[in-house]
Amino acid sequence: MNPLGWFARQVGASRVGAVDHVGISLTAAWSQAHAWLVVVLVALAIAGAIWFYVRMQPRRGAKASIALAAMRAVLLVLLVLLAAEPALVLKYVSHPRPLVWLLFDGTDSMAIKDDLPEAERKRLAEATGLPADTSPEGVLHWSRIDYVQALFTKESNNLLERLEERFRLKAFRFDRSDGATSLDLATSPTDERVDRRKLAAQLTTAGQVTSLGTALADLAQRHASSNLAGVVVVSDFDQNAGVPAAAAAKQLGVPLYTLGVGPATTVDLTVELQAPLLMKKSERSSLAVTLRQTALDGRSARVRLTAERLADGDEKTAPAVIGERTVTLNAPAAVLDFPYAPSEVGRYLLAAEVEPLEAEVVVDNNRSTRETSVRDDFLRLLFVENEPTWEWRFIKEVFYRDRLVGMRGFRTFLRSADPKVRQTNELFLGTMTPARSEFFANDVIFLGDMPAATLSSRFAEMVKEFVSTFGGGLVILSGPTFGPGQLASTPLADMLPVVVDADARLRDARPFAPRLTSLAAQYDFMQLGANDAENHKAWALLDPLPWYQGVARVHPLATVLLEHPSDTCLDGRTRQPLVAVRRYGRGEVIYLAFDETWRLRRMHGETYYRQFWGQMIHRLGLSHALGSQKRFVIRTDRQQYQAGDTVLATVEAYDENFEPLQADKLTEHKLVGELTLPGKGQPAAPSTENPPSDSPDRHTLALGQLRPGVFEAQVRVFAAGEHRLKVKDPVTRDTVEVEFQVASVSAERRAAVRNAALEEELAASTGGKMYDLTTAQRLPDEIRGVAKSESTIDVVPLWDTWPMFTLVAVLMLAEWLLRKLVNLP
Repeated sequence: MNPLGWFARQVGASRVGAVDHVGISLTAAWSQAHAWLVVVLVALAIAGAIWFYVRMQPRRGAKASIALAAMRAVLLVLLVLLAAEPALVLKYVSHPRPLVWLLFDGTDSMAIKDDLPEAERKRLAEATGLPADTSPEGVLHWSRIDYVQALFTKESNNLLERLEERFRLKAFRFDRSDGATSLDLATSPTDERVDRRKLAAQLTTAGQVTSLGTALADLAQRHASSNLAGVVVVSDFDQNAGVPAAAAAKQLGVPLYTLGVGPATTVDLTVELQAPLLMKKSERSSLAVTLRQTALDGRSARVRLTAERLADGDEKTAPAVIGERTVTLNAPAAVLDFPYAPSEVGRYLLAAEVEPLEAEVVVDNNRSTRETSVRDDFLRLLFVENEPTWEWRFIKEVFYRDRLVGMRGFRTFLRSADPKVRQTNELFLGTMTPARSEFFANDVIFLGDMPAATLSSRFAEMVKEFVSTFGGGLVILSGPTFGPGQLASTPLADMLPVVVDADARLRDARPFAPRLTSLAAQYDFMQLGANDAENHKAWALLDPLPWYQGVARVHPLATVLLEHPSDTCLDGRTRQPLVAVRRYGRGEVIYLAFDETWRLRRMHGETYYRQFWGQMIHRLGLSHALGSQKRFVIRTDRQQYQAGDTVLATVEAYDENFEPLQADKLTEHKLVGELTLPGKGQPAAPSTENPPSDSPDRHTLALGQLRPGVFEAQVRVFAAGEHRLKVKDPVTRDTVEVEFQVASVSAERRAAVRNAALEEELAASTGGKMYDLTTAQRLPDEIRGVAKSESTIDVVPLWDTWPMFTLVAVLMLAEWLLRKLVNLP
């Protein structure tokens, strides 16, 4: 036997037969940091041994002295090396099979039983080994997951076994929204062979959303092997949640081989309804109904749009027909606009539906509903300005005539106004900081060109609370006199989309043409025209702008919508922002570096000017409860739920002075609500604190205090349809309510076809290929995997092994025996 191999095995290296390289290393910290010290100590050990036997011991012959000195030197050197903790370094080189990951769809859409043509059923039966699904009674037996399980468990020409011959396999299932779940392939941890039936048993369909992108991103984080040949994705690719799958696939950096399940085309018609969440009474709005169809070209569909007022108590109202229209389906998608002007305030359920057409597989997507709230309230705007400016005058005139604001909704604090005018004209406020009940009833605050000395800390703190806590909107208008640098030393500076410079000065060296950024298209108030050409033409009316106020830099959380064409911030790269927006708490802050948007009125009157400011205040003001309604607001964590989900209801409650409501001021130390169920469905499952009431479709809900001003309760829901939760305001004794929908059919059942476009994109963009159940047998031969060398290094300590102990002991014993033989003491 090779001596090195024998020695390596004695010290614990079990795979020495595969060793490619052997080395010795000293692992003690002091020896690695000071290698020279080891050399010095070895030299001293040798020199000391020679000196000892040459100078200190009686001579007993040259040969004996040399032998004794050599043994003592070896022993001392060995002790020095043992102190340096020597280790045997073994490098193994192996050539394992490439790795392939299998990712299976475990969502509810895989349980769909597709009504396929007879020829297609026979092809699937031949490919998977299942009997042909051709029941004469029209009853379908096999779901998509049944076909997948059969494909991976068939006895002859088994796909899983053929993959295992060439690759190491690892399997995952995606059935949740936060990643992928590992599956067991082997019968036991000690058995490395794949158990196909154990894998099939783990292919379930319990997931409620297809979050394929999230699953791929999760696998990308686990991908630590450089020998991953590819990922086989078995799915219908009906992604309806999570991050985009194509972007996540590229993070993996390996080919994706997509195995599509389900028909790529089928007879199906889908209805989608888009409607504003808030509408104004008697004001005309547009409702959009989108029809998406496959394999229905030339067929006619009749669309019916209705509005049902959601009344209180047992009162029922019949749905009112908004409009009916017959459309011929000649394109994959058609958009129909229905005008609607609600005549009464309240909550409405809007529904767009189409009668199922012949041969449709999924009919649950033939109806789409949306809830909307109709109000006769008005937006309350507060404009704080130092002196009258053109912007102040034109904004006042525009909103005075706005039906959503009007004379009741616009108020201003004008610092330069005559005190008598403030007292006699209801348009003007006498102070910037009125009572909290009046201040927090506002919906949008405009802050103009004010000197820092006039901005009290109370005003600044109230504005911060107004935006962050109550979701109000704040618009900063930079004027030429003072500028935004005045806000640098106030609490308002932390709220801005920009970081202001207290020493900045007005920039008016040369006129310029402002430039829209690419992100401006995402904000409706920046879209002034019907198309891009008209929009750019409208913004060109600002050219030339004679001046603007510069800032130090853009806040990291801000979005710049309009910028200077050439001037930059202090970093020398970012263009100076002219219009920027930022979320702050529950509200939003919009910054303008100038107050000359009135230039949009040139040649077009109020058209563009009114559109810009009107859409801006609609965005800022209509995203939350209006006016004093902000004092008592009830919300649910979502608008749409599935049967069996848990609803989290939250009430934000403040007293008449907008101070957080405390539970100890309530009679029962909690708020009490009533949950109304839709009809006679299965009741909600209240907690022990929420016992059911006598009515089968109503339940009492107790909302306990989470923190001052916030009350919460949880309840499980089962009945499909609309639920209403009503809670009484303990201050005004008014009832406030919120509605939410519970769907009996999951999002997985809304599409009947495989998303072949996404499947093809994933394969093409990563260098993979796409397959279906009938072509899957080509997979093992077409996955490009090359066995790569993998190096493994083992470090085996030597200093604490029995061979080293034996060697030291033998040297000591040999030296002692030789000393006795030559008569040395």
